[in-house]
Amino acid sequence: MAKRQKHATMEVSPSASEIKPAKGKLGIMIPGMGAVATTFVAGVEAVRKGFAKPIGSLTQMGTIRLGKRTDARSPKIKEFVPLAGLDDLVFTGWDIFEDDMYSAASKAGVLEKELLDKVKPFLSKIKPRKAVFDRNYVKLIDGPNVKKGKNKMDLAEQVRDDIREFRKSSGASRLVTMWCGSTESYIEPTAAHQSVKAFEKALTKNDANIAPSMIYAYASLKEGVPFANGAPNLTVDLPAMRELSRENNAPISGKDFKTGQTLIKTILAPGFKARMIGLNGWFSTNILGNRDGEVLEDPGSFKTKEESKLSVLEHILQPGLYPELYGNFTHKVRINYYPPRGDNKEGWDNIDIFGWLGYPMQIKVDFLCRDSILAAPIVLDLVLFMDLAARSTELKGIGIQEWLSFYFKSPMTLPGLYPEHDLFIQLMKLKNTLRHLRGEELITHLGLEYYD
Repeated sequence: MAKRQKHATMEVSPSASEIKPAKGKLGIMIPGMGAVATTFVAGVEAVRKGFAKPIGSLTQMGTIRLGKRTDARSPKIKEFVPLAGLDDLVFTGWDIFEDDMYSAASKAGVLEKELLDKVKPFLSKIKPRKAVFDRNYVKLIDGPNVKKGKNKMDLAEQVRDDIREFRKSSGASRLVTMWCGSTESYIEPTAAHQSVKAFEKALTKNDANIAPSMIYAYASLKEGVPFANGAPNLTVDLPAMRELSRENNAPISGKDFKTGQTLIKTILAPGFKARMIGLNGWFSTNILGNRDGEVLEDPGSFKTKEESKLSVLEHILQPGLYPELYGNFTHKVRINYYPPRGDNKEGWDNIDIFGWLGYPMQIKVDFLCRDSILAAPIVLDLVLFMDLAARSTELKGIGIQEWLSFYFKSPMTLPGLYPEHDLFIQLMKLKNTLRHLRGEELITHLGLEYYD
């Protein structure tokens, strides 16, 4: 058995923000118990049992530099801030299919049977609660494990009942909800989304513009539970949810896990801009065969995903500031459902760039990735950091946790602010937020003091 994780015990600066200790169990509630969710939960249990390492997780393996380079202080993040330990995590979820997590993980085909069988006793006990589902928002899949109610407010109350029951039965002292469900059809905010009062009225009237993910978000925030959105749906990116988040000190973050192709874009594009290399066009295509790929065959769901993926380059390259370099580039994104690949996605990029004197060049990227393997450590980091935010006097009441943009394709911000997409700026923002919370000096990388 692996040794029980220790909570952070470092000395805290007198100027540090108040953060309640991570005492007791942390309950993780997941709408959508498919490939990503089961890979995450199976992975956590495998790490707890000592069968595997939490590779890809910043909270578990990452360090944070404190003070000057010459101070040689770089503790692990999990020792620097008081995060919940992996042994304290307990799980539940909702899904339209009735498979327990072991069966769902087996069907997803991400993890080898040998590893799954080692954690089978644990996974088999996690059975899905009946889900809120609407075929108008996810058209190409259906399942029997669905809630019934007289209206959407009734469904929201049923989800709230689930949350209360899980809190009691699991003995969790704190909860976080992590949306790992399918991409919903594209919609834009309406009058129903502009305030909590309007939203609750719309729930009672079965307003067609309220998606299932919004019902989970509403129920969670009403119960004071932080909510992170791993899909490109609007979900919590609405005035009503921001209002509810602030009222109930329940942090929110999203949207859309930054995994395969978009991860590569947020690594490469900042490099082009840093060296003032121009861009004529970026063509991206994907093939994948998991449930996400099947759902994205529907034009409505694809539109939601496309909007998320297309926004990245515009914000990183800032064509308004650099019109000669980025004012007229073509950006195309394609996603193709190809069942033989399963969860092993292939993302292919053709990038047409130009350099000195306008001479053209090309870059080709063929990323053979495992979508859920990249997403699982993101889920882990997000639930631990969202719980940290909920225990922080400074962060819990601000609503959107923009410092977690590092993990999302389409990061949420307050209206009027453009999102930061540059992966390296996002990481600096995240680590500086942690330094700020603990009263440590922020790192600017100026370095002139070494040369005085």
